[in-house]
Formats: sequence, C-alpha cells, structure tokens
Amino acid sequence: MKALARKKDLDLKLVLLLAGFYTFFNLIHIAKSAYLRNYYPEDIFQPWHEFLLEQVAIDWLTVVAYMTLIAISTKRLLNKRYSWAKIITIHTVLSLFLGVLVHFIYDLSRILSGKISPTEFQIEESVRRFMSVIDLNFLIYFAMVFIIYIYFYVKQVKESRKQRNILEGQLVNTRVKMLSSQLQPHFLFNTLNSISVLVDMDAAKAKDTIADLSDFLRESLYSSHDNEIPLEKELRTLEYYLNILNVRFSDHLQIRKEIDKKLLSQKVPAMLLQPLIENSIKHGYSYEHPNLEILISVQAEADCLVIKVENSGQALGLSQHELLQKGIGLSNINDRLENLYGKDKFFEIRNKADGSGVETIIKIPL
Repeated sequence: MKALARKKDLDLKLVLLLAGFYTFFNLIHIAKSAYLRNYYPEDIFQPWHEFLLEQVAIDWLTVVAYMTLIAISTKRLLNKRYSWAKIITIHTVLSLFLGVLVHFIYDLSRILSGKISPTEFQIEESVRRFMSVIDLNFLIYFAMVFIIYIYFYVKQVKESRKQRNILEGQLVNTRVKMLSSQLQPHFLFNTLNSISVLVDMDAAKAKDTIADLSDFLRESLYSSHDNEIPLEKELRTLEYYLNILNVRFSDHLQIRKEIDKKLLSQKVPAMLLQPLIENSIKHGYSYEHPNLEILISVQAEADCLVIKVENSGQALGLSQHELLQKGIGLSNINDRLENLYGKDKFFEIRNKADGSGVETIIKIPL
C-alpha cells in the first residue's frame, strides 16, 4: 500500500520539469567553465572528464533524485495544510541538507575513485568548499521549490476549472432529473387532483396551492445556476414544496423545522432539501405508519454545518448503497457533495438508534 501511495504522489511531468531546469543550469555551468578554461587556464586544476563526471553528472543525478523526493514531500505538506512559516522552515533545513549531501557524495566519489586517500581527506577543506557555495545552493533549491509550488498551483487551478464545469453540468442534470423522476406525472396528478377537490371546498386554498406549485416549478427550472446558495433561499424554495405536501397529505403529515437563524446566510448546495424530504415520505409511510412526522434541522457543530432530516416512519430495509443506486435524487446529492467538498463532506442515511424512524445526516464545512 505504501508503494502505491508513493507512486500516486510521484508526478513524472514535475520530475521532468525539475530535471530540465537543472539541466539548463548545468549547461550554463559548463559554458562558464569552458570560458574560464579558455581565457584563464592557469586557474583550472581539474581535467574536463573529471569535471563533467564529478561536478556535472554526479551532481545532476543527486540533485534531481533529491528534488524528486522534495516534490513528493511538498505535495504531502500541501495536503496537510501546514502554515507557511512551518513550510519555509522545513524547506530551509532541507536546502542545507541538500548542500551537505552533494558535498558528501562528491568527497566520497573522490575517495572511492582513488583521487585522494582517506588519510589525505581534510574536513576543513570540505567545509570551506561547502560554505563557498552555500548561497548558490540555497538559491537553486528554492528556485526548484518555487517551480514545484507553481506546478501544483497551476494543476490545482486546472482541476478546479474542470470540477466547476462538471458541477455546472451536474446541477443542470439534477434539475432535469428532479423534474423527470421526483416530480413525476403522479406528483403533478396528485397535486392537481388535490387542487380540483379544493376548488369546490376552499377556492382560496386552491389558488394558494396553484401559486405554490407555480413558484416551486419556477424556482426549480429558472433559478440561478449557482452550485451553492444561501440557506435562507433554499428554505424559501422548500416552503413552496412543503405547502403542496400539506395539501396532499393533510393531517397525516407534520413537518417541523429547527433552524439556527445565525446560519441563514451560510451556503448550501442548491436544491438539497427537497429530495431529502421526498425520500423521507417515500420510505416513511407504511400500513403501520399512516401518520408521519418529519423534522428538518440545521445546526452548527464545530466547524461543520449539520443538516438532518428525520422521520417517524418505518425502518429502512435497504442499505445506503442500495438507496443511492435506486434513487436518482439521492445519488445526485451524493455526487454533488463529493465534487463540492471531497473528503470534507459526510452523508449518511440510517435507521435511528432508538428505532423511532430514519434520519439523513449531511455535514459540510462552514
């Protein structure tokens, strides 16, 4: 599993980008060395082949391999959301370690190749060489770290745009599917049938129901295409639907709301509550439960907005996975929550612990 995680964190495009950057740097280094060898040969003590092997090839392999590990670590640092102060401190330490590592490998290669013996090796000389280029090592390291962060930022922007396009498509698809599945002909038929009965019994109430049906359909079809809307607007749209339900089910349905008014300005996914209410009614009524009570609750819990829809009906006989497969409205909710909040969302449909009904719980970040 750890090997798979490392493979997933390894981005070959980023590695090639870092390798290309350091190759370009080494080409400049080689050009500088050629210039100095041509015009100031008295200052050059190392043959070309040794220079290319020890100061270019070995150095290139060491730095690129090390920066590949840094790229993987940086991705994990970003996922853990460390503060910038902590990230800069970590990279400062790692930049110093890179300089030490390069010089250690350089000195080791000289000893192993027989250029110098272990007894001739002088720590003071090695430290002097390290300190003479410590500023350059620091700049090179942070230049490559800057490339890593820019790469991840651009990649994240592209993914965000792709996600936004998917969300916009899903929102339109949700509206269409809601009208084709949840507002099926039987829903309209039952509503219109209730209106026809009311016309003779209570003409004023019949007009109100027609207005609610019209407003609900208008909000469903022509409302804003925002993926998230204020909770207050979501509740206002839901109210039209609840008014129609009260006419259809009369005294057999009671709906209560416990809404924290401080949260009315908080953003929630558009058209979130109506499918939850529809699901509670669909699975709640039974011969043993001819009367149904539904509680809609919206509260804050730590750094989450918690939305609950509870009913007093029959227990579920299906698992959540089976419900999502059968219910278009629920599966759309699950998909949209996943796209909007990723791992930060919680969505569960379950029987109450005391056996008094079913509850649907959604948690999203405040």
